[in-house]
Amino acid sequence: MEVRKVALGAGESYELRLTGRGARGYVWTWQVTGDADAVSVSDVSEAPPPPEEVLPGAPLERTYAVRGRCPGGRARIRFAQIRPPYPQEAPFDEFVLEVEVTGGSRAARGD
Repeated sequence: MEVRKVALGAGESYELRLTGRGARGYVWTWQVTGDADAVSVSDVSEAPPPPEEVLPGAPLERTYAVRGRCPGGRARIRFAQIRPPYPQEAPFDEFVLEVEVTGGSRAARGD
């Protein structure tokens, strides 16, 4: 499991790309712990190609936007790649993003 740390100003976004196995029935889910109100997470992936254009078992990339919301907050976002029909199975892959939200955007601070 990979762990990555980022610092975001309030209002700043970080784009995370995760390769998935959507063609095999896996989806990425996420859970925010810590200061859950400090960040927001949204799936900003492009629409996948039509099924007839995807080879069986082909990897599909998903893109998530993580936005800093509350200065001073710290959140841990755990992404897990699972197959919804089989919740008892361990995740195929996991990724953790640790986020610290600072007082403002880097542009406003002159960074």
